[in-house]
Amino acid sequence: MNHAEFLEAVGERAGLPPAEAADVTRAALTTLAERVSGGEAQDLAAQLPAELRGYLHKTVDFAEQLDLVEFLNEVAARTGMDDQRAADGTRAVLTTLREAVTVEELGDLEAELSKDIRQLLRTDEAWPGLRSGDR
Repeated sequence: MNHAEFLEAVGERAGLPPAEAADVTRAALTTLAERVSGGEAQDLAAQLPAELRGYLHKTVDFAEQLDLVEFLNEVAARTGMDDQRAADGTRAVLTTLREAVTVEELGDLEAELSKDIRQLLRTDEAWPGLRSGDR
């Protein structure tokens, strides 16, 4: 999957125009990189288009653990989107990421994420979004 295809898939899944799809992709991948080890971020980056690799760059191996709501709040803060739009965009980015990497890499990624964040990678699970009281 090339860069344009990745962004197009994100935009279609989340109903976002190209500029917002690019913005939420940057924010979601940057936030994801903070939640996994440096080695895992590097492995993910190696399987993505060159234009997206920089968002997964880490200078430390430390992974900050956050729950799903905190993860989505980070993306919303980075994009300036409202909570639901950021949540839908994040889900679209991670669903597209799932399609862009190998099954082995996806398994490695899931092993480093909390259960609630892993649900964003699951295309077969219902995505209820977040109720306003969850944020």
